[in-house]
Amino acid sequence: MADHELTSSRQLILKGDSLGMGSDRSEAGGSVGCCGYILWFLSILLIICTFPFSMCLSIKVVQEYERAVIFRLGRLVSGGAKGPGLFFIIPCIDSYTKVDMRTVSFDVPPQEVLTKDSVTVAVDAVVYYRIQNAAMSITNVEDSNRSTRLLAATTLRNVLGTKNLAEILSDRESISHVMQTSLDEATDPWGVKVERVEVKDVRLPVQLQRAMAAEAEAAREARAKVIAAEGEQKASRALKEAADVMAESPAAIQLRYLQTLNTISAEKNSTIIFPLPIDLMQSFMKYTGGARETTQAHF
Repeated sequence: MADHELTSSRQLILKGDSLGMGSDRSEAGGSVGCCGYILWFLSILLIICTFPFSMCLSIKVVQEYERAVIFRLGRLVSGGAKGPGLFFIIPCIDSYTKVDMRTVSFDVPPQEVLTKDSVTVAVDAVVYYRIQNAAMSITNVEDSNRSTRLLAATTLRNVLGTKNLAEILSDRESISHVMQTSLDEATDPWGVKVERVEVKDVRLPVQLQRAMAAEAEAAREARAKVIAAEGEQKASRALKEAADVMAESPAAIQLRYLQTLNTISAEKNSTIIFPLPIDLMQSFMKYTGGARETTQAHF
């Protein structure tokens, strides 16, 4: 981390013209001029004269998750950010700023977005980021935290404005990835690394919610009718196949008749059933059919 910060700081120094930090600066911090050397000498003399009490003002400590960006007479000290642990500053001419390097999360306030298909929705998100380069986060932007928050809200509106409502509701992972890539590229000059973006909630207008609920209910009813029709069709085919099998075996019809009687009698109802043999019914039907044919022939 320290090597990376040192390299980034050197690159930042070499780009001093574009950053408005002066063109007379070198990698070692630049010349401070005659007055600067005089102040530096007086400060060292003051530290020596007031030793060891001056150590209370000269020795500073930063935590493991912090870095200290030191400015000497307004110029960034060479070597990048200091820390973690102890570091030394010269009173009166040095000032420093602590930078928290831990991952920070914040909520993007709900944004009113007009989607590609002209539907107004309110969408909020959560962004996780951390400071990757402490020196750049101090020198390149006034407030990296506030700037990242504002940029996240703007990016959320811009990305969702190119999506349809169906895509917003069903493809949140892709939207989060696009937002993360866009934010990471925009905040890289600030020394900020955007690690993750998540779309939390999509709020729809009440009228649209009712319309979508009615549409979903109608689709479910239509699907249920289709399923019921398919079931009836399959049941009819099964009954036809069963009838064909029973027609080939009269004994199967008799067994089915007896099974049906057994099932009905097990229901403990008050109906009295007098079973009538199937064979007798068949003989009666044959006799009736023969008598009908004889009568028709007589006429």
